[in-house]
Amino acid sequence: MDNPATATDVPDAQLDLRGTPCPINFVRTKLRLEQMAPGSLLEVWLDPGEPIEQVPDSLAMAGYTIEETRFIASEDRTGFFALRVRRPASL
Repeated sequence: MDNPATATDVPDAQLDLRGTPCPINFVRTKLRLEQMAPGSLLEVWLDPGEPIEQVPDSLAMAGYTIEETRFIASEDRTGFFALRVRRPASL
């Protein structure tokens, strides 16, 4: 029996919103998800702080499924969050 889609799936699209302030990062994420096919997986890169605190909650309230959130450290000791969001079959 095949497993349903998991957070280890390769994303259908990626969106780098590092350096983008709230609520613009949420708006851009939502617009990108609306352009994608139902069931598609989007990986969004967000800064620590307000972006990662606000965007996942706002997307969940809008009906999107948050599949994974992970921190990615970079060589310059800063880092960002990779948020994986799935567009549902219908909204």
